[in-house]
Amino acid sequence: MSKRIVIDPVTRIEGHAKISIYLDDTGQVSDARFHVTEFRGFEKFCEGRPLWEMPGITARVCGICPVSHLLASAKAGDRILSVTIPPTATKLRRLMNLGQIIQSHALSFFHLTAPDLLLGMDSDPQKRNIFGLIAAQPELARGGIRLRQFGQEIIQVLGGAKIHPAWAVPGGVREPLSPEGRNHIQQRIPEARTIALDALDKFKKLLKDYEKEVQTFGNFPSLFMGLVTPDGLWETYDGYIRFVDSAGNIIADQLDPTTYQEFIGEAVQPDSYLKSPYYRPLGYPQQNDQCRLDSGMYRVGPLARLNICSHIGTTLADRELQQFRELTSGIAKSSFFYHYARLIEILACIEQIEILLDHSDILSNRLRSEAGINQLEGVGVSEAPRGTLFHHYQVDENGLLQKVNLIIATGQNNLAMNRTVAQIARHFIQGTEIPEGMLNRVEAGIRAFDPCLSCSTHAAGKMPLHIELVAADGNVVNQVWRE
Repeated sequence: MSKRIVIDPVTRIEGHAKISIYLDDTGQVSDARFHVTEFRGFEKFCEGRPLWEMPGITARVCGICPVSHLLASAKAGDRILSVTIPPTATKLRRLMNLGQIIQSHALSFFHLTAPDLLLGMDSDPQKRNIFGLIAAQPELARGGIRLRQFGQEIIQVLGGAKIHPAWAVPGGVREPLSPEGRNHIQQRIPEARTIALDALDKFKKLLKDYEKEVQTFGNFPSLFMGLVTPDGLWETYDGYIRFVDSAGNIIADQLDPTTYQEFIGEAVQPDSYLKSPYYRPLGYPQQNDQCRLDSGMYRVGPLARLNICSHIGTTLADRELQQFRELTSGIAKSSFFYHYARLIEILACIEQIEILLDHSDILSNRLRSEAGINQLEGVGVSEAPRGTLFHHYQVDENGLLQKVNLIIATGQNNLAMNRTVAQIARHFIQGTEIPEGMLNRVEAGIRAFDPCLSCSTHAAGKMPLHIELVAADGNVVNQVWRE
């Protein structure tokens, strides 16, 4: 009863995955599982490496968001050295992280998601890709390329490379921002701002065409987690952890991110290499083969950051945030709105970059605090494009790594991605048939989270997505491969 469906060109999810959809005795979808079939292994093979090498090594965890790992690793090193880094080094780290968020969000929205939104979920799969988008909407596609280039150039100006810069180090950063570099970034800001505003306007006009997707793409109550300032402002580099529920209630605030083990538990599932973190005080959602709601499940990333903050703190982004909250009645529960949140964050990052570049000490050469090993354990936390990222290191007296734990944003969204797949499957699957439009919607539901499944160095490529329909008796009644 199985069949094989091949859809080309490439899918638009980074990494390798498998989806199992379970049917009950009546043939209705009862559950769905999202399996990540690649093994990372960075925690283990970093053991024995010197602390000083870790930022450069862990930047290689991911070719899409290397800066995120670079900064979280350097911050863990700061803790082990027990130093406060110079103010200019903090500003430059923030600047690079903002550039990272812009380029990653631009890739996600313009290259990976826009083909669905602008060409249609059910459009010809041969044209539903970046090349089809270029043909249909050349100015939008060009704007996305330019916007991603802007973010990458910030990383290159500071770190000397667009990918895997070994620039942030325990105690600070290696090189200052040059006057020429600052001028170059400043000259690019007006164009970047215009592209972001135009994309926001276009997306808001498209929303009326995707009411069904808004209702079915991960639209359920959950917790939301991320960093905020002590005053509750949107934050990307430092601050405290806040948890908010789907009604907008703050259920935990001012949590020290270095004590993450007190409020985040990590579960391991036998059918996936992706860990499943949960909010420890409310417990792990015991699914028992059912995608049922449990309050220990939480989401991270741009949607969560906009849901938990009081405001952003910049003029244009706060205006957009107000409209966002009016549309979503205060808290956005649908994962479809991750796309909307990314565009608002791009605008916020551009405004924050403009503010940072005007600081009087941004060109200072005082960039590093020197120290030896003063603590045997350190935790570094930063906001990656996809959500809050934790690096936890334990070292010996010589600074050699004894234990490494990385909590990746995509893992923290794992439980929510499973529930999203189940919700989409329940809505679109009737019987044992898997039409192409449904297959694309399952991918699009996962794509809303912008997962980095393999934490590797390829940004887009063939994802051998494998979907199984499993009957109540355990028999596989249909399978679909996307080669």
